[in-house]
Amino acid sequence: MKRILITILLTLFCIKGFSQSQDLVKTDGITNNLHRYNIGKVTFMNGNIPLDQYKQADFLTSFPLTYKSDLNIRVFMENSIANYLHQLAPELSSDELLEKGNLQFSFFVDHQFIYKDNISPGCWIGNANELKNTLTTFRIPLTSSKGENLWALHLWERFQLNGGENALKEGKHQLKIEIRPYFKIDEKTEAKVGKLIAEGQVELVIETPKATAKQIAIPMIQHNSDWKISDFKLDKKKIEALNKEIVTYNLKEITSIVVINDGKLLLEEYFNGADRNTLHDPRSAGKSFVSTLMGIAIKDGYIKDENQTLNQFYNLKNFENYNVKKEQIKIKDLLTMSSSFEGSDANSDSPGNEENMYPTDNWVKFTLDLPVDDAKNNGGKWDYFTAGTIILGDILDKKVPGGLEKYADEKLFKPLNIKNYQWQYTPQNVANTAGSLQMTSLDYAKYAVLYKNNGIWNGKQILPQDWVQKTFTHQIKIPERENEFYSYLFWNKTVNYKGKNYETYYCAGNGGNEFIIFKDLPIVIIITAKAYNKPYGHPQAEKIVRDFILPAILK
Repeated sequence: MKRILITILLTLFCIKGFSQSQDLVKTDGITNNLHRYNIGKVTFMNGNIPLDQYKQADFLTSFPLTYKSDLNIRVFMENSIANYLHQLAPELSSDELLEKGNLQFSFFVDHQFIYKDNISPGCWIGNANELKNTLTTFRIPLTSSKGENLWALHLWERFQLNGGENALKEGKHQLKIEIRPYFKIDEKTEAKVGKLIAEGQVELVIETPKATAKQIAIPMIQHNSDWKISDFKLDKKKIEALNKEIVTYNLKEITSIVVINDGKLLLEEYFNGADRNTLHDPRSAGKSFVSTLMGIAIKDGYIKDENQTLNQFYNLKNFENYNVKKEQIKIKDLLTMSSSFEGSDANSDSPGNEENMYPTDNWVKFTLDLPVDDAKNNGGKWDYFTAGTIILGDILDKKVPGGLEKYADEKLFKPLNIKNYQWQYTPQNVANTAGSLQMTSLDYAKYAVLYKNNGIWNGKQILPQDWVQKTFTHQIKIPERENEFYSYLFWNKTVNYKGKNYETYYCAGNGGNEFIIFKDLPIVIIITAKAYNKPYGHPQAEKIVRDFILPAILK
């Protein structure tokens, strides 16, 4: 018996030793006794409890999940992510593994599989590859009132959008999470998934927020604004239903809704602490303003037309990556997001991605230094490119008298009686045309109605009519979207209601901010929101229009 026991122990030792010898990188090891006793577990905690303070007593067995809760998980693994991936593709280096693999999260509710997510190889915090080489335990928030670790919050939101929200109805539910490593060579190849490395569960207590009659009632519009009040009778029950959805957080982080009908103020509502005087941050919806100012500057003769090329404004040989293709980039290419610059905000690896621009000390130089993309022909392919709007702003700032900010105030804001607004600025202290031009909702409505009225406000032609017509034209198709187009820093899509299509042109910004102009209906809608970096931001704006506002008006 003794010999058998010794043989078993030696075998286990050899197996363990062999396993360790197969590790690709040195890890942090097992960090403490709590880790040692909970290897292979996903534990749940309320908020961010530092590892050195984390105790078994902090492990949640039940948690009241609310809109503003801070549900975190801490995962205790036996090895690091890189070493788990090494078991799937032992022939590759650590860097190669981490470029193609990461963790797979599987979500179950009440013992039913709901959603599986292979998180992007780039997802982590700090020095991602170094951490994934060494960490054997990590914490991420699933929900957070602080907006931290966005990839983790997006993971939870994708779970919510892909069945989680329907599964987690009011009452008590068991949430289980399983974590495995995955490796995927390319988009055409199916992911190779490793063994289960951690799992855990918690009871979630879901209580639906209640809405009072006062909260869902439609507020009376106050008279002290530049707007005449509409006497149109909308369907109040539809708007009360909308208000209930916002108050109970089924529609999240909405701050205002303004509807203009036939040039008059029909609906004005504020939520989540906002009011008539709030300056909202609509992020990239502010990009559209530089298009407006370009149209005015062309009318005033400071810019010849939108077909002028960059070599008429810059000596491009003074910038890096000179290419004759840069010389041929037109103002129009930047207005339609279709220049040949190697820049794409949709691609985190693109050298011209906006996140690479913001830390630099000169955004114009950053953009003009970029190489061109040989696969792009100027004006031929749409690719969202924030840095290009910085060049448009710089051209205007140099060409119009007094600079961009003064010109905008005199030529656009004063004629619209917009007094309370706030620019953000580039490192060169030029008004930032990439976005975040803050105004009140009623002033955004003035801007949108200016376009609805073919450039006229109070009987005065502020913006040339032909510029509005060019803006309300399908300048370029948006790839991978059916029947959606882009024009001069305005988006285009069609809303279907009761089998009929209604075309819209709109400004759009991160968070679900949209200024919507219906082409063939006398309607303008302003929606402001703070659902920044949330996947539900724009879908819920579309829902507000399609399921509530249009039914309330087109009875």
